[in-house]
Amino acid sequence: MTTSWSAVFSISDIRRTLVALRQADLGAAASRHAPLAPSPGLADIERLAAATADAGVRVDVRRSGEQRPLPADVDLSAYRIVQEALTNVVRHAGTGRCRVAIDYGDEELSVEVVDDGRRVTDRGSAHGFGIVGMRERVGLLHGHLSAGPRPEGGFRVAARLPLPDPVGVPVEAR
Repeated sequence: MTTSWSAVFSISDIRRTLVALRQADLGAAASRHAPLAPSPGLADIERLAAATADAGVRVDVRRSGEQRPLPADVDLSAYRIVQEALTNVVRHAGTGRCRVAIDYGDEELSVEVVDDGRRVTDRGSAHGFGIVGMRERVGLLHGHLSAGPRPEGGFRVAARLPLPDPVGVPVEAR
């Protein structure tokens, strides 16, 4: 009896593994001699907020929903999206404060970074790949990203990342 890969791994599992390997390769290439350390995740957001405050932008972090361990690729991607969005606030917004909201939903994780800085139509794309990179991360996880100016001023980055079903939860018959 032969077993197909789809019987052992779902496409989503394989994609998540490839994302994790790609991110590990990028990290290894950037720091060949750096000591190994765990990848950052949402547990490190307060430290990121403190570093952003040191750069002149105060960050109000709000969490909602049941905080729980996340798959490593979702956790790292959510952290990197917030990190890039905060970098854009520091570089482009011209404001001293912003808000980060993290919502642990039943089926998805939502992260949002909002500032009330000056209105910029396409923040980050002229000089780098920040928003493009965010879109790529979210797309690989089959999520959704919204990034753009707010009608009332400022800028908003919002990502929704689907969460896999918890192990041991029965799947309803279709």
